[in-house]
Amino acid sequence: MILLIKYVLFVLLVVCMIGAAVYSLSSRRASDPMEKGRKRAIMNVLLGAMLVTLSLMSMFLFRGSTVNVIVEAVFLVIGAFNIFSGLRSHGYYSRNRNENHFTRH
Repeated sequence: MILLIKYVLFVLLVVCMIGAAVYSLSSRRASDPMEKGRKRAIMNVLLGAMLVTLSLMSMFLFRGSTVNVIVEAVFLVIGAFNIFSGLRSHGYYSRNRNENHFTRH
């Protein structure tokens, strides 16, 4: 069961990493500032999920050391903050995009 969890976490880590790279590249190529901000917010959520997944993987792979527990906790906190910040930013850009869409027409 633990081995299955490790594989699922590894696949999730790879998916988040690829998704963050794709959204990073697409945000750099976007010309509209609102679209650029929305894509960077999604990238931020994916990076946070990647950090949380990395900390969970570390919890399952390594045991007991104080340094490991501190690193896992730091990754978990930074990842959770990135997810929260990305969701907040995504909401902001989505609301502004909808408001600007209605005021242009």
